[in-house]
Amino acid sequence: MHSAPGDMRVTSIPGPSFRPLHIPHDLASSEASDFIAMVRVRNAIYRENSGHDDEAVTPEQLLPHYRPNPYELMKAWVIVVGDEIVGRVGIDLPLEEGSVVAFWLIEILRAHWGRGIGSAALVLLEQYARSHGRTTLQSWATHPPCDGATLTPRTGFGTIPEDHVARFYARHGYALEQVERNSAFDMTEPLDQVERLLTQSRAAASDYRVLQWDAPTPADCIEGYAWMKSRMSTDIPAGALDFDEERWDAVRITQHDERYTAAGSTLQVTAAQHIRTGELCAFNELMIPEDRTLASHQEDTLVLKEHRGHKLGTLVKCAGLIEWRARMPHSPRVLTYNAEENRPMLDINEAIGFIPIAYVGAWKKVLVGSADSSGSNDS
Repeated sequence: MHSAPGDMRVTSIPGPSFRPLHIPHDLASSEASDFIAMVRVRNAIYRENSGHDDEAVTPEQLLPHYRPNPYELMKAWVIVVGDEIVGRVGIDLPLEEGSVVAFWLIEILRAHWGRGIGSAALVLLEQYARSHGRTTLQSWATHPPCDGATLTPRTGFGTIPEDHVARFYARHGYALEQVERNSAFDMTEPLDQVERLLTQSRAAASDYRVLQWDAPTPADCIEGYAWMKSRMSTDIPAGALDFDEERWDAVRITQHDERYTAAGSTLQVTAAQHIRTGELCAFNELMIPEDRTLASHQEDTLVLKEHRGHKLGTLVKCAGLIEWRARMPHSPRVLTYNAEENRPMLDINEAIGFIPIAYVGAWKKVLVGSADSSGSNDS
């Protein structure tokens, strides 16, 4: 995320303040202090939510994802109490023509909950969205398991606890549209089942071959990879969530790849290619930071609709995991996220051996009329 030029004012609330996040060119410079502190607080918040550090990142890893790009406007603030950064606020505005969508996050250390910080941050975000012509606001939040009542999304698939965070969204007019499952695969165990599934999927997909590469994407795969990435915005289960149809080309793929390679991360792509036509029609991504002893992350996976029914999802996932184990033997597990209504992909993950470890709520609100004046005071 980056601050828009000329927008460096501080918006204050009693006690805490929101300071626009400066995106440094060099992490060794004095201008990088807020960014480094933001990453540290981000990691602490994720640890509070999950009880582990598998989602932790380094400033070097995160910085490329905050660089300006022509596909979205990203704005961020740090939340300051006294001299301490205690949270972060961010909003992403896709720049597809005619877009009315905004994606936002508010993350606050639990010691600072209950002071109205979240409510004030949400007013700031909704005002910013309105000023840029955005009326559909969407946000994702992890809801750790807890006892008590649960909420079911409008899709009808999955549940989350009716916890502090869920009550915050609901009180401010957001509807729970979808639940995503966060799953983990133990990479320290034998891959016998993965190998069996790979053998079966190869037999069912005899008209296809497997291709693999690391970012940066080779020139002869860029066009097909770009087409598949564009279909991620149209072909995955989204319930009533709104996503603009994205246009991907060689330039966008190059910039996408550079966000990983610039940080020393490895991004492996495993694709299925239709032998007769040469079309790339399914892919799976695996990513690991520069420290190869950390958890790996399964990023995007997609099978184009017109090629489904040939076990291509199983093919690219299993081929990817087997190659990944050989290359990254010290990474203990792989994390992934899937919509609860995406039963075909969940079936594949469960057969491979992924197990649920957490759930994420996807929340949506359509802005109408004048800016909201929410006054609740417990987030």
